[in-house]
Amino acid sequence: MSDYILNPHYAADDVAREPIRAGFGRGLKKAGEQDENVVALCADLTDSTQISKFAEAFPTRYIEIGVAEQNLVTVASGMARAGKTPFTSSYAAFSPGRNWEQIRTTICLNDQPVKIVGSHAGISVGPDGATHQMLEDIALMRVLPNMVVVAPGDSIEAEKATLALAHNGKPSYLRLAREKTPVFSTEGSPFELGKAYVLHQGDDVSLLGTGTMTYQLLMLARELEREGISAEVVHVPTIKPLDEATILESVRKTGRVVTAEEAQAAGGFGSAVAELLGDKLPAPLKRLGMKDRFGESGNPDELLEHFNLTGLTMLPEVAAWVRTVPQYRPGF
Repeated sequence: MSDYILNPHYAADDVAREPIRAGFGRGLKKAGEQDENVVALCADLTDSTQISKFAEAFPTRYIEIGVAEQNLVTVASGMARAGKTPFTSSYAAFSPGRNWEQIRTTICLNDQPVKIVGSHAGISVGPDGATHQMLEDIALMRVLPNMVVVAPGDSIEAEKATLALAHNGKPSYLRLAREKTPVFSTEGSPFELGKAYVLHQGDDVSLLGTGTMTYQLLMLARELEREGISAEVVHVPTIKPLDEATILESVRKTGRVVTAEEAQAAGGFGSAVAELLGDKLPAPLKRLGMKDRFGESGNPDELLEHFNLTGLTMLPEVAAWVRTVPQYRPGF
């Protein structure tokens, strides 16, 4: 069994749910209490991104930039150069969607420890539709030199990740979902930047998830077990740098890999895993995510079902794939 402490009620119909961004709000306020150099900047979305908790607690350390995302990150870079630890927040569609060039040249090129918080990422933004459903951000941010990329699985982990990023001294991207999502971790669950965690052990396939998709893979593993397939679930909250050792250890055992992300499958988390396997362990890989298309308006749960990103809707495709694709073994 895995030693990761899961919420014992994670599979219940009435599992606790909370927006992941709420955990960020709590974590940033705590970070501000611990370090007076932590500052916050926002692009006119304080309540939506939950940076409002910090602004209310530390009004002299909060800057409202307004609807000017390029300015948001360039001001933050200057503050970082002056010794501050800035957290910037906006919708992911706008930051990094609108200001990627400024992030690249003023933050990453100069290796400044600015924390870019992209809220309302993924299709679960819901009714706002394709313009606000940022699906390309993982790909955009993980290719930037010096950038750390984190997608917490739930609100408890988001709080821990925020506190960790306040002390890592690196340019960092924190990806947050909008809607309430199931809380599968606990206060006692481990979190460390750069680490992945085995949540459920299995022998037939490794299910690698990041962000909101880890919960869906936990549910998928339960369904696969009913089909006679033993699935190992690995939670990968840090997309860059990848925990290569944990991922490779799991894949050596199971010989097959499925990745899932609430983002474009091209260039994102699954592609990062593909690169790792291509370099070090040529195991069969199936990537689940958005397949070269934009999102749509709708209820968040309906959208996840429509795009086959729930445990139940992933089941037929994954089960069929596992049954037809041989496991990798040394000498394959």
